[in-house]
Amino acid sequence: LSQWFFDVCGSVALPAEAAASDIKDNFGKALPAEAAASDIKDNFGKALPAEAAASDIKDKSGKVLPAEAAASDIKDKSGKASPTPGEALEAAATAESQSALAAAAFPELENVNIVFIGHVDAGKSTIGGQLLKLTGMVDKRTLEKYEREAKEKNRESWYLSWALDTNTEEREKGKTVEVGRAMFTTACKRFTILDAPGHRSFVPNMINGAAQADIAILVISARRGEFETGFERGGQTREHAMLAKTAGVKHLIVLVNKMDDPTVEWKGERYEECKNKLLPYLKQVGFRKTDITFMPVSGLLGAGLKDRVDPKRCPWYSGPAFLEYLDSLPSIFRSSSGPVRIPIVDRYKDMGTIIMGKLESGAVSKGQSLVLMPNRSTVDAIAVFVEENERPTAQCGENIRIKLKGVEEEDVSPGFVLCSPGLLCHTTRVFDAQVVVMEYKSIICAGYGAVLHVHTAVEDVKITNLICTIDRKTGQKKPRPRFIKQDMSAIVRLETSGIICLETFKEFPQLGRFTLRDEGKTVAVGKVLKLVSCEPSSAGAN
Repeated sequence: LSQWFFDVCGSVALPAEAAASDIKDNFGKALPAEAAASDIKDNFGKALPAEAAASDIKDKSGKVLPAEAAASDIKDKSGKASPTPGEALEAAATAESQSALAAAAFPELENVNIVFIGHVDAGKSTIGGQLLKLTGMVDKRTLEKYEREAKEKNRESWYLSWALDTNTEEREKGKTVEVGRAMFTTACKRFTILDAPGHRSFVPNMINGAAQADIAILVISARRGEFETGFERGGQTREHAMLAKTAGVKHLIVLVNKMDDPTVEWKGERYEECKNKLLPYLKQVGFRKTDITFMPVSGLLGAGLKDRVDPKRCPWYSGPAFLEYLDSLPSIFRSSSGPVRIPIVDRYKDMGTIIMGKLESGAVSKGQSLVLMPNRSTVDAIAVFVEENERPTAQCGENIRIKLKGVEEEDVSPGFVLCSPGLLCHTTRVFDAQVVVMEYKSIICAGYGAVLHVHTAVEDVKITNLICTIDRKTGQKKPRPRFIKQDMSAIVRLETSGIICLETFKEFPQLGRFTLRDEGKTVAVGKVLKLVSCEPSSAGAN
């Protein structure tokens, strides 16, 4: 009978003595076969003798099995015979060895966060989906499914964007609402795609995505009329470029998309026209010419993304393809040895409280104690995830998820910052900052209110005092102005409605640059110069 079980189930039968000896008392001590068997009780709680206990174990047909066969039938949930402690230790060691070999076979790549920005319908999500297709991150069957579903809705050209636009609203309207996330790898680097919405109604979401980016990809449409609409005052091409610079993006790649359109047909004249109109504005918002790169592409066809554009089709461009250029960029400096700083983008509950954010400074390990600011809650990182994989440690610059112990989901909000216990970030309500008024029809006086966007925090703010104006050409300061207006630079004192995590731009740029918005428009950008009322970062957590 034991041999029959072995043949059918593929499990190794244990002798009665071995199986019984694996049954232990409450203190973990192995019991002898007789004592273990006598611990098996009947329905009334009375101990049964070894023979009776064993004989009560029946096979599927209801036939009583002998003690040896019954003992050998003790299996785990999968139907496999339970391993002995020695076998379990050996299996664990093997798994650990395999994990180490896998880590050695796939060395850690540098992570780079890229955000796609630009006017609505420029083709940002389509380019993102095409990149996932070209790098093998989306399988053929899934793409065929997207293409079939898009065709049913008369949206054949949208199917690539569905790899990033995942909810029904985005697919129905063809407009990105939330910041889409995806990942792909090349031979040299690992890239995280942040697909920002292009519609003006969702600019706050775009700011959130840009705050996590290292490189911005400004997508413009070469189609006649579309580029002009996006670049005119009020179009999102201008505002997105300015917000990306404010968010701290140092390198900008401009993809001139839809070069295959019948109104363009890969003509160099149209490419140069778009480039010459856009370049002066990008310099005006602060990008240096050496930090700006233009490339002609077709997101729908994939031309110019992974492979260089065919010289027969585009003889006037001899530069690299998009992925080729991304790989050639120098490594980004990361402050891995600094204190932990993770501005929280979002949080949710999944067998515990999980937060999402970019690790701006330091490194985080499983089991590490952290402090959640500004409410000063001490928490423990019980699991660290990079993309979908759990890791023992996350490095600076990675977009991560952390499962926290010691705090509930409702006690965490976007804009909170996870910090090292020994060196907390500052918290304040009042600070001095240098601002530049970008677009405002009227004048701004003391008492003016707006919405402050700083790292991942959004807070109502009021200008309480105009300290001085600064001549943008000479740098000369004029104290106590009565008002400021468009294109003027000034130092002002601001007060937020609640306490926020903040640092001076000089000490920690990622937490010291901000945007002021009012009535759905970006009014001003600025940097924090001084924290007027704050709690010192050296203070301990409660």
